[in-house]
Amino acid sequence: MRLKSSPRRLAAAFAVSAAFIGTAAAQDETDMPLVLLHPIFAADYTCSEHWEGQLQHLGDARGTDCLVTGLIKTPNGGAFSRTFEGDGAENEQWYSWGETVLAPLSGEVVRMHINSAVNKPGDLGQPPASMIAIRRADGVTVVVAHIAEPTVAQGDTVAAGQPIAIVGNNGFSRSPHIHVGAFRDKTPLQIRWDLRPMAKLRGIEAGETP
Repeated sequence: MRLKSSPRRLAAAFAVSAAFIGTAAAQDETDMPLVLLHPIFAADYTCSEHWEGQLQHLGDARGTDCLVTGLIKTPNGGAFSRTFEGDGAENEQWYSWGETVLAPLSGEVVRMHINSAVNKPGDLGQPPASMIAIRRADGVTVVVAHIAEPTVAQGDTVAAGQPIAIVGNNGFSRSPHIHVGAFRDKTPLQIRWDLRPMAKLRGIEAGETP
């Protein structure tokens, strides 16, 4: 049986929510510095963010894990998004697997690491993952991890949106995806995606309906 909330409980919940919203609104960029990045895929994708304190390393803290999504059709003619086909037991069943990874910002490739292992979906691999670190002129560094077949080298200059690798499944990972972490000096940054380039990536002109 579904219980109805009493007016007193609703009022208490609203008060807690209002207090939280007020606190969040009071935070400025010094408390929670943000960075706006270019989308890392031309395809539709979804991201799961690491909560504050979950991971401590600068390249991981406040980071996000992103997976390409695809539409699964239902028998009645409908559809819904999923991140893999079938049971997802093979890397090839994941929509992310082998997807082109785009540079999230313009800058210099300041570090790279390659982990040649390929994890089986569901099995957690051993770190460190294959990764590319790109530093922007203002000092913001972005780490792109769990890549495969990089097309850039350390010391290269890349432009935001430029292909830099494909999605792999290596390191501390259970499925094909890309981890993105950003920081400036010793401060981790919360990532937000610049959605303006997405229309161009999908070949949609401004004002058109996709």
